[in-house]
Amino acid sequence: MKNISVSNDIIPVGQFKSGLAKYLKEIQSKRNSLIITQNGKPAGVLISPSVFDELIQTKLFIDSISRGLSNSEKGEVLTTSRLKSELRKTRVGKER
Repeated sequence: MKNISVSNDIIPVGQFKSGLAKYLKEIQSKRNSLIITQNGKPAGVLISPSVFDELIQTKLFIDSISRGLSNSEKGEVLTTSRLKSELRKTRVGKER
């Protein structure tokens, strides 16, 4: 995702309404975000579907790492042999 340009990427809701199709096309082609203000304050952010998907995948990855670190700190770890055994069970279950 690109950096926000204050002069181009922050617009009032009225301006957004009048140029909706233009702004939707722009965020998809330029992969930028658009901050929409209402009464001079930020009211929403518009991003392209692909940028949204990337943000979700990044969040899931970070959450997974956090869970792993937390489990490790609690001593909830698997030995190599136990991990291999669990993976075999999972693979056998998927093949059925």
